[in-house]
Amino acid sequence: MIGRLPRKGSRVFNGSLQSIDALFGRYRRSIAGESGNPGLRSIHFHTLRHWHATMLCHRTKYVLLVKSRLGHKRIDNALLYTQLIIFEGDGYHSAKAKTVEEASRLVEAGFECVREFNEN
Repeated sequence: MIGRLPRKGSRVFNGSLQSIDALFGRYRRSIAGESGNPGLRSIHFHTLRHWHATMLCHRTKYVLLVKSRLGHKRIDNALLYTQLIIFEGDGYHSAKAKTVEEASRLVEAGFECVREFNEN
């Protein structure tokens, strides 16, 4: 979703890392206070990176994609995300592509590609 944000230059976020983190902290504290959930204060900007990597690994089962997406040099670093969460149940989302373009978009979104095509 961040990649779809409008950009004026090559950077998604403008400003220093400290100013972005401070703004995120203010929003986080505000939402924690309004919702009465103090646990929200423990979520940091870098937590979003870990969440994304864990979910990508879970959805695609492709550790090399996680390694590439996060910019890790060693696969060992990406393997961390395979062990962070134990997902219970067999809940899943499915989608059917009718064209190659639709299939490409689904794969980019993290779906596994199953290459069984029926004529019906």
